[in-house]
Amino acid sequence: MSPAPDERPRIRAAMDRILSETPEHSNGALTIVALAVEAGVPRNALTQRHPDLRNEFYERIRARGSAPDNERRLRREIGKLKKLRASDRIEIQQLKDDVHALVAALHLSQMENHQLLARLTDQSTGLQALRNIREAPRDLHRGGSVKG
Repeated sequence: MSPAPDERPRIRAAMDRILSETPEHSNGALTIVALAVEAGVPRNALTQRHPDLRNEFYERIRARGSAPDNERRLRREIGKLKKLRASDRIEIQQLKDDVHALVAALHLSQMENHQLLARLTDQSTGLQALRNIREAPRDLHRGGSVKG
């Protein structure tokens, strides 16, 4: 498809309107998409048929001394995401440390529980396990009275 004869002047006029912040047909963003919409041409007119105008548009944006709106927005978003990632990294490390501490505490509790059960079942201590003590009152009731 051949370009319209007035395509280049329309692109240049659209470029001027966008850069002067007075767009008529687009959102005025400093992008090739907005430039194509503003000029009323397909985007590939700027990427394939008139790359020199595309490069001129970008050069004029750089000459203004400010980054395009979407670039500033994306840079802010990247900054926020980097901070979030750093805080997530710290939180994940803390959670890993907590897991190790909890596993150690659980292991210690299991060891203590095992030792206490061993003492309760050891005949030399004179103690009975709680399950044996619970059975004893039933035996007393069968055989006689309970003294209170």
